[in-house]
Amino acid sequence: MRQKALIVVAVLFAALSAAVALFAATSDVVVDGSTATTLVSLSTSTVRTSTSTTADPPPATSSATTTTPTTTTTTVATSTTSTTLALPPGTEQVTLASVTDGDTVKVNMADGTVEKVRLIGINSTESGECFAEEANASLRSLLDRQQFAMTSDVSDRDRYDRLLRYLWLGNGVFVNEAQVVGGFALARDYPPDSQYSSRLADAQRQAEADQAGMWAPDACGPETGSDLRITNVQYDAPGNDNENLNGEWVDIANFGVSAQTMSGWILKDESSSNRYRFPSGFTLDGDAPVRVYTGCGADTATDLFWCSDGAVWNNKGDTAFLLDSNGNIVDALSY
Repeated sequence: MRQKALIVVAVLFAALSAAVALFAATSDVVVDGSTATTLVSLSTSTVRTSTSTTADPPPATSSATTTTPTTTTTTVATSTTSTTLALPPGTEQVTLASVTDGDTVKVNMADGTVEKVRLIGINSTESGECFAEEANASLRSLLDRQQFAMTSDVSDRDRYDRLLRYLWLGNGVFVNEAQVVGGFALARDYPPDSQYSSRLADAQRQAEADQAGMWAPDACGPETGSDLRITNVQYDAPGNDNENLNGEWVDIANFGVSAQTMSGWILKDESSSNRYRFPSGFTLDGDAPVRVYTGCGADTATDLFWCSDGAVWNNKGDTAFLLDSNGNIVDALSY
């Protein structure tokens, strides 16, 4: 009987020793993080850490979590949009006072004054024209209820005493570019303030390709579906442009087979004032051209006359727009 008891005790002792050894091995694995069991255990905490991008990063000395912050940081960095850049130095922190239009705002300066600011490198639709309200609303939604930054280029102010600035949100969004990408403004190079002119031009090409905002064929009403195109802008008249107005002209062609009635259609430049309205009842035949002269003359089926008081097309660069009777952009040609 005593012998059987000793045998039972020996068996129990052996089992206990095995359990202790297993526990010690498991503890070593947890510390080293080298087995599949430990990785499964750590993966739960790792997932919880990586899904919270606002949590404080763990200490760098933790070997089990060193990889996790790197993954999270990479995710944030690669999720930026095409309108995001690193904030340049020399910023002025301001808040929005009001929006004038899609490229002009009033801001509250740090010293308590209010300044009018013209966004550099872009030009939005003028107030009262198609898509002007949308451009205003877009700019307001970007800037409202938050502090944002301004940076300058070469010039500090324009001839209207407005500050000339690029605007930046706290998350790095380049506001000037965001207006262009969304189709709420045109890219416009105004030398010598050309630091981001190439980037803004690329943004406009993207907006046109995407038919974003004003570039949608039905942005201002039902689309016409015409095949009219601006084929040439003769912007630099021989001699003094203002003394040779008919030395400026724009060529438009109908590449379709059907005639297009152009009553209410408009030819314009980038300014807020130069607008030519096609004569009531004017029709451009299929596969036919028409030339619109800046000066005065007698209209015909192939020649029309703006009869402007001065030169229209800017020799340093401009854009000719052809709008249908609803205000949709049928075609545009920049030079």
